[in-house]
Amino acid sequence: MSPSESPMAESPLPEDGRHFWRAALLLAAIFSASACAIIYELLIGSTSAYFLGDSVQQFSVTIGLFLASMGLGSWLSRAVVDRLLERFIAFEMWLAAVGGCSVPVLYFVYLYTGHFRYAMILLIISVGALVGLELPLLTRMLQHFGGLRTVLSNVLSIDYLGSLVAALLFPYLLLPLLGAFNTSLATGLLNVGVGLVLLRCFWSQLMPGVRSRLVGFGVFVFCGLGTMLVVADPIRERLESDLYTDQIIYSERSQYQQIVLTQWQDEVRLYLDRHLQFSSADEYRYHESLVHPAMALAHHPQRVLIIGGGDGLSVREVLRHGDIERVDVVDLDRAVTDLARRDLRLTRLNNNALSRPKVHIFNEDGFTFLERAHQDYGVIIIDLPDPRDEALSKLYSVEAYRLCARHLSPGGVVVTQASSPYYARVSFWSIAATMAASGLIVVPYHTLVPSFGEWGFVVGSNGSGRELAEVNFDVPDLRYMTAELFRQMQSFPIDMSRPDEVVVNRLDRPMLARQYREDWSRW
Repeated sequence: MSPSESPMAESPLPEDGRHFWRAALLLAAIFSASACAIIYELLIGSTSAYFLGDSVQQFSVTIGLFLASMGLGSWLSRAVVDRLLERFIAFEMWLAAVGGCSVPVLYFVYLYTGHFRYAMILLIISVGALVGLELPLLTRMLQHFGGLRTVLSNVLSIDYLGSLVAALLFPYLLLPLLGAFNTSLATGLLNVGVGLVLLRCFWSQLMPGVRSRLVGFGVFVFCGLGTMLVVADPIRERLESDLYTDQIIYSERSQYQQIVLTQWQDEVRLYLDRHLQFSSADEYRYHESLVHPAMALAHHPQRVLIIGGGDGLSVREVLRHGDIERVDVVDLDRAVTDLARRDLRLTRLNNNALSRPKVHIFNEDGFTFLERAHQDYGVIIIDLPDPRDEALSKLYSVEAYRLCARHLSPGGVVVTQASSPYYARVSFWSIAATMAASGLIVVPYHTLVPSFGEWGFVVGSNGSGRELAEVNFDVPDLRYMTAELFRQMQSFPIDMSRPDEVVVNRLDRPMLARQYREDWSRW
């Protein structure tokens, strides 16, 4: 029987207070390293999704590479045979340097090079390998305080607990409060701070030359990250300004997305995660086309549900109809609806629609809202971003349209924006086919919105709405829509006509998001 397997080796940690606190400090260090590593990986995944889209793919790649890199680091740790404490502290400081700079590096690489994917992969592997190196070294150091079985259980349980804490802190506290840029730097400071604390507490066990090198490196990393954190906002604003053609007048990282307002002369634009939502120069073309055909086709349009539309522009168009009794707006992101209610540029544009007594705002998931019982609506308007990822495509599914149909009153109508029938031809007709598969009678149509190009919509009824020939837009002050124009909108040229094969999007087979990305990748 080897010494590590003997009964004496499996005894509890020694009673000596100094030894106990040193062991506790090492376990706290691995808790910190694990938590910081998970935060770094979440930052890399979310930043990659922000720049590249397709959050499922980005997080899948991030998680898979991270775990494989931890295995690589653990395998490489066998080459470290002595000076374990020194190496552990050095790895902790390197983890701080690499992870702390990860988001600034990704911003820079995306903006000024064509190698974002390579930088992302290199950062993931580096963080994973460093954490993988730390765990075996710590386990070997702690064997002086207990048996291998006890030490392994302690190390792994602390490691997993740190991962859980980080996974909860990231979406609910760190990202909304600090944003990705500052969270990266602040986490790096925490990492290097732990390394310096370890250095101080184990000072006497390290050789003088080693101590001076580690102090110098730790102070360098700490000062570098600290300086970047102090000037982080100007740096971030400069980098973000290079992402947009116009001047940024407002930027906020909410719990769900990056919200940016830009302005050039009198034109205001809203971007969510870098995707244009509207331009004040021509948004009326989009919103009149989205709202008024559905309002005209419905038998009883007095009660309206809008899913999305947190900017208030669809609500503005709905309220042009004098017989409106109630408008419910369901938008997941409170930051968007709050901005649309307080920013003077947006309130002028949306006519302060979100503050009207008839308008009721629900900041929750639209699909979840539809699953609950509500009084029937005459019109349901789906004004969401394009289905570029699986989370967004949920509300472009057969199941979502069936839920909408359940909430329609007799003669009720549902309408959705449906991306571009020119740039995303298959996706557009897939949305139409998906709505038809839910049992609704659909009418696709399209129009030109200069900021977006040719844009499409799909309106569906439960079979007892008004005939298309009866449509009349008896609404004051319209700038674009007419009955004649709506009839023309239903005609599609050959290059925007329905292709032979289209997919029907379902919850268990979210094919639309992949099709959408494939369509747009051609342009």
